[in-house]
Order: sequence, then C-alpha cells, then structure tokens
Amino acid sequence: MAEPAEYPPFQLGKPRFEQTSFYGRFRHFLDIVDPRTLFVTESRLKEAVQLLEDYKHGTLPPGVTNKELWGAQKIKQAIIHPDTNEKIFMPFRMSGYIPFGTPIVVGLLLPNQTLASTVFWQWLNQSHNACVNYANRNATKPSPTSKFIQGYLGAVISAVSIAVGLNVLVQSANKFTPATRLLIQRFVPFPAVASANICNVVLMRHTELKEGIDVLDSNGNIVGSSRIAAKHALIETALTRVVLPMPILVLPPMIMSIMEKTSLLRSRPRMVLPVQGLVCLAAFGLALPLAISLFPQMSEIETSRLEPEIAMATTSKTVVYNKGLSHECT
Repeated sequence: MAEPAEYPPFQLGKPRFEQTSFYGRFRHFLDIVDPRTLFVTESRLKEAVQLLEDYKHGTLPPGVTNKELWGAQKIKQAIIHPDTNEKIFMPFRMSGYIPFGTPIVVGLLLPNQTLASTVFWQWLNQSHNACVNYANRNATKPSPTSKFIQGYLGAVISAVSIAVGLNVLVQSANKFTPATRLLIQRFVPFPAVASANICNVVLMRHTELKEGIDVLDSNGNIVGSSRIAAKHALIETALTRVVLPMPILVLPPMIMSIMEKTSLLRSRPRMVLPVQGLVCLAAFGLALPLAISLFPQMSEIETSRLEPEIAMATTSKTVVYNKGLSHECT
C-alpha cells in the first residue's frame, strides 16, 4: 500500500518538510515543539536510535516505512543532543519549552505584582531561557562558558531594570485610574522581555560582527567569512525574538481583561488563574512555531551585497548563511 504523500522518501538528518516556504517551516517547528515526545520511553528511544543506525549502515529490516523512519528521527532529535549524543534534560528540551515555560508566563502576567515578585518572575524567565539555550547550543566548537554567563546576566539585568522601571512609572502616574493602571501594568512584561532578548543576542554574538560568519555557495562550499552576513543574521534573530513574546505577553492580558468582566469569572474568582493558564498555554503553543518559522535557518543573500572580496571569490549570484539559534522563548 502506498504511503501518504506527507511522508516523503526519508533523508537522514534532513527536515521532513520543505524549508523554503513559511508553511513548510511552520510544520517542521510544530514537529520540534511537539510535547508528546516528552513521554517517549527509554525502550522506544533505543528502538528509534537503532532504526536510524540500521538505515545509516544499510541494514534496515524489511518492511520499514518512511513514516517509521521520520518518526524515529523526530524522537531522537527531540531527546538527544546532535553534537554530544547525550540526553537533554526534559525541562530544557524544545519539546518541553511550552509546558515548562507556560507557568512562568502566567507568573509574569500576574496582576498587582510587587517589586519582589516582578524581579523573581523576570529572573526565573531569563534563567529558564539561559538553560534552554545552553542545553540546545551548537557544541561542535568549544564556546567559553563566560559568553553564556555574560549573555545571561545582561538579559536578567535588562529585563528586571525595564520591568521595575516601568512599574514604578505606572504607579507614580496620578492621571491613571486604578483600573487603567492595572491594565497597563499587565503589558509591562512584553517590553522588558523583548529588550532582554535583544540584549542577549548582542552580548552572545557580538564577536560575529567583528569576525563575520561563513557564507556558502550553492554546492555548500565556504566562500568566505562575511561581517555583512553576520549583521543580517543578528537582525533576523533579534526580530524573531521580539516577535515571539508579542502574542505570548500581549494577547493573554487583552483576552483576560475581557473575560474577567464576564459573569462566569466574576462569580467564580478562583477560576481566573486556571483560565489565564489555559489562555497563556494556547498563545504560547501558537506563537512559538509561528515566530521561529519567520526566517529560514539557512538564509539567502545576494553576493553583490556582501564584501567585494567575497563577491570576487565566487560566481554564484547568491550565497547562504546559517542565521543561528533563534528559538528562545519569552
């Protein structure tokens, strides 16, 4: 019997979905953040790894389908780090980002935050981000731990400073009514988190602006190291990290401000927090794959827009570069 068209011929290490279209990237990242892989048993993981090894060495058992091979690769990529071959701690896997990150988002959006609670939730959020970033880092080249610490401290200081500063400004604004003040405070986490994300990108990858990043021709050959391509990569990554927290931290306050006026929640105040949790979970689940699908992992740029020495080193009209990890959350 013919296999469904959604399971193309298997390619080891390649994405199942086409990466040149937004829809293809969206489906690819839906696979990556699929929380069902968190419940894969140790025996199922071993089966998946063994199946991929059999494929690699040409010793596949008869009757193995493309669907089974794609499923095995999805399981392995969700759990095993590609460079270290070690299991990634469950809360720091990409598939664990939404379920483990949602309680933090709920905490960030709690009304009537005190100074201490604002600092705590912003710190916890950036700490979670830092752990996810480190757990999913590119480990092919040794990177000093000091760089991660620098990025983490910069993100924490930026997020806490802006969140606390904006809260103080709102509290001291006499022209706002208490209801308006509460509504505005609910939107404070977004600028704080967005600025922290940009700060993290700049601190973690500023050396790329000096040294450049590799650009490759259509055959995958390295043409040279481009600072212009590095600038484009950083801008794309920063844009992704500004867009990502927008629906997560802006939509829930808007939805909750409407829902809290309904008779259902007015008569049942204990339901406010669970409902907010569900709203945050839905916003998170939609926003994460949408935001990280904005730009392809391997971005294309015209050779004529790069440094003259790179343009002269190839006959290709366009080259590609790896924009780097951009799927950090809020």
